[in-house]
Amino acid sequence: MTAPYACDPDATRGRLFPEEESAFRSPFQRDRDRIIHASAFRRLKHKTQVFVEHEGDYFRTRLTHSIEVAQVARTISGHLGLNLDLTEAVALAHDLGHTPFGHTGEEALDRLMAPRGGFDHNAQAIRIVTRLERHYAAFDGLNLTWETLEGIAKHNGPVTGDIPYALAEYDAVHDLELHTHAGAEAQVAAIADDIAYNNHDLMDGLRAGLFAAAEVVDLPILRDCFAEVDAAWPDLAPYRRRHEALRRFFGVLVEDVIRTTETNLARLAPASADDVRQAGRMMARFSPALWTDLKVIRAFLFDRMYRAPSVVEMREEVTRVVDELFPHFMAHPQDLPARWQPDVAAAETETDRARIVSDYIAGMTDRFALQCHAQFVPPDP
Repeated sequence: MTAPYACDPDATRGRLFPEEESAFRSPFQRDRDRIIHASAFRRLKHKTQVFVEHEGDYFRTRLTHSIEVAQVARTISGHLGLNLDLTEAVALAHDLGHTPFGHTGEEALDRLMAPRGGFDHNAQAIRIVTRLERHYAAFDGLNLTWETLEGIAKHNGPVTGDIPYALAEYDAVHDLELHTHAGAEAQVAAIADDIAYNNHDLMDGLRAGLFAAAEVVDLPILRDCFAEVDAAWPDLAPYRRRHEALRRFFGVLVEDVIRTTETNLARLAPASADDVRQAGRMMARFSPALWTDLKVIRAFLFDRMYRAPSVVEMREEVTRVVDELFPHFMAHPQDLPARWQPDVAAAETETDRARIVSDYIAGMTDRFALQCHAQFVPPDP
């Protein structure tokens, strides 16, 4: 049963460029399909989640992470009576703006772009789906519905204060009401992101040998999950044991979000999607008790995984790659591919050129960034 506060595809606020809608797909289904077929979505296959893409075939990439987020989001959204297609579209698109090398690449690019408006991966996702994807005859971008664009722009909450230029540019021509929260579907996509990465970062960290199951078993929430598995299967092989425990951990997070969000929505009693947007607070959340426990797990991951010596060493290496590619392309824009040259020719200022270079580097996969660095930057003698 559809909830009254779900976004209704028949009542969409439409697209910036009017189109005749499909006879057999809803507007949000069409958005989802355009995102899946986008070049930026395919490139997520070779972009870092935590481990650089070439470090192992079993670790998550941005693509597998996005698929997991979409799966979790659909589960929660379906239980809450929300629009599954809009939820899935926002979940699949939420990381389109990520640079190569994950947050390390983003931090480097943000520092390099600081004099020219900085860099923000959420804002870059909007730039990609409204400008940089250039496949359609009638418009740049994917011409997504207002609801999907709103969800991509502010799934983590209102965007106020110093708005990233990539988002401000589009908002000036298509008001996304950045001062409000997003609809419930986008909020669910955001909390599904938290669920997915907390679960799979534990799994990837164990697989990489950065910490042992004996350390994880003492963490909140996980303690009970391991105890339940050990009670049911006392002699289970170590790999299966940790997989079964993390399955239960995953379920605990999902069920807590469903219960907490149901309670929040019941208290608000929204009669429309706009009531959720105007609530002044996020509806899709963890309970306070679980969030307290989850912060302990996140601190453990930060210390033992994100700041592990091997990860830090790789972070330093890939930071140097971005740091050296950016000034090279600024000084030699002719080295950008032919299809980027019209943009280079139209650039009137150094800031214009820097944003073109930033777009190009941000769109690179890990492996392509490494290849470009080897091609254009002489090795340090």
